[in-house]
Amino acid sequence: MNKKVVIIGGGVSGLSAGIYCQLNGFDTEIFEMNNLPGGQCTAWDRKGYRFDYCLHWLVGTASGPFHSIWKTTGVLNENIKVINQAIHTKIVDEKEGEFIIYSDIIRWEKYLIEMAPEDSVAIKKMCSDMQKTSRLQPFANPAELRSVSDYLTSFLKIIPTLSILIKYGKKTCNEYFKGLKLTNKRLIFFLQSIFGENDFSALVFLMMLGWFHQKNAGYLLGGSLPLSIRMAEKFKSLGGTLYLVKKVDKIIVNNGIAKGVLLHDGEIIDADYVISAADGYATIFKMLEGKYQSEQIKTAYSTWPLFTPIVQVSFGIDKEINSGVANQTILSNGLRIGKTVLKNGYSLMNYSFDATMAPKGKTVLVIRFESPWSLWEDLIGEDYKAEKRQIENDALALLEEKYPGVSAFVEKIDVATPKTTVRYTGVWKGAYEGFLPSSTNISKTIKMTLPGLDNFYMCGQWLFPGGGLPPAAQSGKWAAQLICKKERKEFVE
Repeated sequence: MNKKVVIIGGGVSGLSAGIYCQLNGFDTEIFEMNNLPGGQCTAWDRKGYRFDYCLHWLVGTASGPFHSIWKTTGVLNENIKVINQAIHTKIVDEKEGEFIIYSDIIRWEKYLIEMAPEDSVAIKKMCSDMQKTSRLQPFANPAELRSVSDYLTSFLKIIPTLSILIKYGKKTCNEYFKGLKLTNKRLIFFLQSIFGENDFSALVFLMMLGWFHQKNAGYLLGGSLPLSIRMAEKFKSLGGTLYLVKKVDKIIVNNGIAKGVLLHDGEIIDADYVISAADGYATIFKMLEGKYQSEQIKTAYSTWPLFTPIVQVSFGIDKEINSGVANQTILSNGLRIGKTVLKNGYSLMNYSFDATMAPKGKTVLVIRFESPWSLWEDLIGEDYKAEKRQIENDALALLEEKYPGVSAFVEKIDVATPKTTVRYTGVWKGAYEGFLPSSTNISKTIKMTLPGLDNFYMCGQWLFPGGGLPPAAQSGKWAAQLICKKERKEFVE
């Protein structure tokens, strides 16, 4: 008989793990607490509109290790259209005007030099650094399965980038910008407004446009929910079983070996292996009661910064609104939406480039803004409902400022809060992408195994500062690889 693998969580990492386990001859069951697969990679259908919650772009749409995973898991196929936006983001400030980030680094360099010719040397250096970091590729295999050849091949590829990794690997964006010695006040303002907050990693900033420049981070037509459905269908087509509305309360451990899970309804599910693709905090401190912690885990969950949760306000508009730019960031320091005082402004997404999001002749517009978990943690009942109503009114007023008269065409408004994310996925403190990539943690990853616990593996975005779909999916594959290693089976991709 085939060994049985139970996977907690049917998000992207759990579905990936399930697909690779099925490909390698295991009997796999996924238990998902929501009524849809995908976790945070989801969308809501409202009155003929689709309000997407996750996908803006997907690293690996053209090449590399992530691309192979997307092909294997059914995310990409010959019928999926990939859109590569020419403009990554347009930033708008009331005083300083507009600032554009082009997806093409060469085009962006030209734009920046035209804006700040006095800083041309520094701009060329920054863009050169970006192009060099674009050569970086993630490892295809987990650390436990990497050969000397894997490390040697990787080293040879990163030689042109090695000096950048050494020099900026532990620096913040602010330190990097200071080192460039920029003088143009407008350029400094926009760069610091977007990337200069907190301890954000300079290396992540430099790598950001590399994927877009290579046209390897496109948007998949249809967005998040169809992506997740394709993965779920691929898993089931391989013989896997997906249970929805089945919450896991506890991981059963006997003599230091994971033996199965206890569901919320009291049912016990036995297994030879358990993979948790659920929220990292819930896995370690609730399902396992904090009994299996490494020093790194203690440090990470007590000191590493988290992504600030977001509020999403989606509008179904009975009118065509073509902005020419899909994503805008409006800088409005001090503006209040509901109880939230904005520190980094808000984003405005126009989904007119994706005809699947709204009926013909109509448009979906989405406002997103950061809102600290402390505002939401204890908000319940009528107070919670009142806050959502206030956010709806304030966001609509902002939309009216941007598009005068648009209020008369609004057919549907939907407000998703950090509590919405927690309710659907259990994500700790509403931190939708887990640990924020900082100058101190960017080069670190959390191990997929826990000390003192056998036949158990973790996967998902909480293992990697910065989170995101690609590393989550890759970690699902890695979990299957590690089980194959233990079973002395040759891994099948």
